[in-house]
Amino acid sequence: MATSDEQYFLVRLLSGELRQGALDGVMTDAVAKAAEVPVAEVRRAVMLSGSLAVAAQAALGGGSAALSGFGLQVGRPLKPMLAASEASIDEALTKAGGQAAVEWKLDGVRVQAHVSRDEAGGASVRLFTRSLDDITDRLPEVVTAMTELPVRDAVFDGELIALRPDGRPYAFQDTASRAASEVDAHGAGKVPLSAFLFDVLHLDGTDLLDLPDAERHAALASVVPAAMLMPRLVTADPDEATAFFQDAVKRGHEGVVVKSLATPYAAGRRGAGWIKVKPRHTLDLVVLAVEWGHGRRNGWLSNLHLGARDPETGGWVMLGKTFKGLTDELLTWQTEKLLSLEDHRDDWTVYVHPELVVEIAFDGVQRSPRYPGGVALRFARVLRYREDKAASEADTIETVLALAPLTDD
Repeated sequence: MATSDEQYFLVRLLSGELRQGALDGVMTDAVAKAAEVPVAEVRRAVMLSGSLAVAAQAALGGGSAALSGFGLQVGRPLKPMLAASEASIDEALTKAGGQAAVEWKLDGVRVQAHVSRDEAGGASVRLFTRSLDDITDRLPEVVTAMTELPVRDAVFDGELIALRPDGRPYAFQDTASRAASEVDAHGAGKVPLSAFLFDVLHLDGTDLLDLPDAERHAALASVVPAAMLMPRLVTADPDEATAFFQDAVKRGHEGVVVKSLATPYAAGRRGAGWIKVKPRHTLDLVVLAVEWGHGRRNGWLSNLHLGARDPETGGWVMLGKTFKGLTDELLTWQTEKLLSLEDHRDDWTVYVHPELVVEIAFDGVQRSPRYPGGVALRFARVLRYREDKAASEADTIETVLALAPLTDD
């Protein structure tokens, strides 16, 4: 019998009022154990209901029989399938099992589109983000495109992106800003978003989640015009896949996603079925300052302020901060090293003489009004320190700006 504390915990879990900070995966395992059912059944119910509390109620109240009653409901979003990462196409193909699908990875906004029609043929469209927010009212052009698809009811997974007339993408901020705001009455003054669909989870009364990727994509291609399909290559040849990857990057996209042709749609999970590969940009930058860490990094200097060289002024242009990629060994070393370069400090930050060069990997450059150069690095992380390089050999702000997205219309 549960103790009073355990009863309090379970009641709040079932009511959806629990705020205990545990990951959904941990709680899913706990519910399965408590209900004595396979964790896969609970995970699937959570995926289809969109609610751990609802799935827990079913599991604890009716076991496997109750969990089997959950199905995909058009109009109710479910968590999207996520991709793992690999550093190279060869590694991704190996992980995917040889022959695989290779698709463009756009730097856009993930969208889950639910389409249904009434008996008179009128279409209803709901658009949801990766975090399951409803953005339907903001995107009339996407609603129109979905309405024109020859389906009775369907759930699609895809990406929204703002494209220039030449097909190259605008900066991510332009896409995100457009998805976050409504157009005016005439649709003027805003960049339209294009939809690229890469999966279908339900089609005309049938759930497709458990089908392999190859079959889901065949169903998708049967109802979606080529212009709305995410560009895709099926191959086992690393050279072909690499050429496809390089072409995607050349067109201004983030990279590719390598997909196992046999994988089902694992909503809300990150596994080996989908593997993203992106080019790794690196810069040699100079540490301008560093902030004291907290939590398990308490006592170490952790968050680095990164600067590029400005040849015109002889100074430095800050590009942002990072504490990613630092091992305990590196934290210990950099704390001692940067304290030896200290110029002055305040309560949280040690400002150092700009002498130490660090090699930084990052995914791209984005516009940012927070920093003097007007740009910042996306997902910056430390690769290594370059004590073999002088600060005068660090990369310049011009090099960084050459990687930044265009801002003209």
